[in-house]
Amino acid sequence: MLVFFKEKLVFLAVPKTGTTAFQTALADRADIIIRDPPELKHAPLYRYNRFFRPMFERVCNAEMETLALMREPISWLGSWYRYRRRPFTIGKTNSTHDISFDDFVQAYLAPTQPGFANIGSQAKFLEPQHNGTAVTHLFRYEQPDQLRTFLEDRLGVSLRLERENVSPQLDLTLSPAIEDRYRRKYDADFALYDSI
Repeated sequence: MLVFFKEKLVFLAVPKTGTTAFQTALADRADIIIRDPPELKHAPLYRYNRFFRPMFERVCNAEMETLALMREPISWLGSWYRYRRRPFTIGKTNSTHDISFDDFVQAYLAPTQPGFANIGSQAKFLEPQHNGTAVTHLFRYEQPDQLRTFLEDRLGVSLRLERENVSPQLDLTLSPAIEDRYRRKYDADFALYDSI
């Protein structure tokens, strides 16, 4: 999470959407950077609403806008799958070594997800709250120039992004039946992405 207080802007770090590259590029410009623990770095909108928003409103008398990136849902699952196949995951419960992408997605669709497939949902991460708190500015991961232009204009900076946390390239083709199940069960993710 990045906070730009003067500009009243909070950049929520949706996992697997390239936010580490923005964090690195904007580290000198941000007023607050939350790098760890992951539960705070990747605080979803409901956690921001519960803990961070009240702090800004009560302590700083400031109403902040939020922004976030969302990745195409199949690509997002693929990024998790590839990330959890990196060498440091071998032998760990969240490793995706020795399973196919189809098997990973089937595990994600299961009523009780095993550790390697327990990754949440982008729609849930970005879900508007009952008090009206919602993501003010939502961008597609696949269109980084739109976010770059927005940030350069809003923050008065010139951004140079480097790729970080790059996972190995793998085949991410889903069988049609599993893709159909995924699209039906997580239709909120696809609908939200299509609305951007």
